[in-house]
Amino acid sequence: MSAFEELFRRNYGSARIGVFGCGCWFYWDQFAGLKERLLDHQRVFEQRLRDQGMEIVSAGLVDTPQLAAQTGDFFRRENIDFLICYMSTYALSSTVLPVVQRAGAPMIIAALQPTKAMDYANGTTFMQLEHDNQTSLPEIVCALERANIHLPGMVVGTLYDDEAAWQRILEWCKVARVHATVRNARIGVMGHVYEGMLDMNSDATMFDAFFGMHCEHIELDDLHVCVDAVSNAEVERKLDDIHALFDFPEPGSDPIAGPAQPADVAWAARVACGLEKLVERFALTGLAYYYRGLNGNANERLGASLVVGSSILTGQGVPIAGELDIKNCLAMLIVDRLEAGGSFAEIHPCDFEHEIVLVGHDGPHHIGVAEGKPVLRGLRVLHGKRGSGIGVEFQIRNGPITCVALTQTYAGKFKLVVAEGESLPGPIPPTGNTNTRCWFPPDLRTFIENWSLAGPTHHFALGVGHIARQIEMLARCWGIEYVNVTNPHYRRPQYIR
Repeated sequence: MSAFEELFRRNYGSARIGVFGCGCWFYWDQFAGLKERLLDHQRVFEQRLRDQGMEIVSAGLVDTPQLAAQTGDFFRRENIDFLICYMSTYALSSTVLPVVQRAGAPMIIAALQPTKAMDYANGTTFMQLEHDNQTSLPEIVCALERANIHLPGMVVGTLYDDEAAWQRILEWCKVARVHATVRNARIGVMGHVYEGMLDMNSDATMFDAFFGMHCEHIELDDLHVCVDAVSNAEVERKLDDIHALFDFPEPGSDPIAGPAQPADVAWAARVACGLEKLVERFALTGLAYYYRGLNGNANERLGASLVVGSSILTGQGVPIAGELDIKNCLAMLIVDRLEAGGSFAEIHPCDFEHEIVLVGHDGPHHIGVAEGKPVLRGLRVLHGKRGSGIGVEFQIRNGPITCVALTQTYAGKFKLVVAEGESLPGPIPPTGNTNTRCWFPPDLRTFIENWSLAGPTHHFALGVGHIARQIEMLARCWGIEYVNVTNPHYRRPQYIR
């Protein structure tokens, strides 16, 4: 395994998923062995989830309203992140609603028949009840809606021979992991929003209130203390990592992007170690930062030297967003936990000759999804910012990509805007910034117009793979607006005042 792979290898873990079956108590005396048969099917369902690495807490089969209330309390005590209702047979909605109400977690329904069809020639009522996994779905969803509980989704199919259904269930388990991560996140907020970027101003309280996470306000002084505590031995180890991860090319055509000087690389390594200490000291899941700088002071030097350490941490699953964009830090976290990377990005120049747009930023980036080996350049000017420092340059892995922007509306509500496209091979400018050659349907001009008119922030998380469907599933869990501007059926909104 290469040093690159070793540094970014990690276990993404699982949400804590509560599973309960449901049925009707009055069937058991009428049909001996039915309850036991249904429990056998449920055990198969739960075991397959465990075999896929999911953390499952089972409440067995719920068949009365009283037991439903007790089960909901049990799941709350167990601190469940997500619920799956395994629809065993016909069940009263009163055996499901109390579970969801008391557990306080999003839920999907898995309605999986044991076989594709009954054996009609030898059919019995027992067999019908064993296959009645869909009968009460409308009743249950109606009851949930009347209780103002909106079901994010359901999966209908068969238990033993339906890989398409199972892939959807496992996809929901990945979404559950992201939902749990966000609910428990601690995002550091260090500095202030880049002056004049009105799209990025946010009320930190709304992140705490809506997502259940916490915005931790910290100071550059805290980072100074952490950097001062770094030992020379730690710097040497970090320099070893940096030289294993990055190339150091000769200068290109950009006069402000020269070779990375050893003293500047050593300082960036020291700051990277300080960042790690800061993350540990405040138990941060991510960080949004920005400092304008003034007359080459200590804070300016520190703020201008964060890109290398931030890019390494972002690649290791601690997203760090520049220009103090909390919304994009959260978008990067979401994309990362979907195992898709999530690099700090914005729209760069278009190439109308080749129908592509360059997408990137001056940092930080997710180097875990780089195409080839990233490079370091010494930047004597940080365009749009004060100071000088080391720039990280690469493009995102070639193949399918997704842009994910978390934005807010006129009413202050959160909204997810996504676009799916392709990362194409080819040259990028040697500027010490990331740039990815991106193609989006249906054509370049229409994409830029549709993306911009959807009202995202100008920053977004750029990830590998096509993950729009998982983002939509998350939006449904949170009950927020979702727009995919590259969906073939997308139509621009018509605003009427």
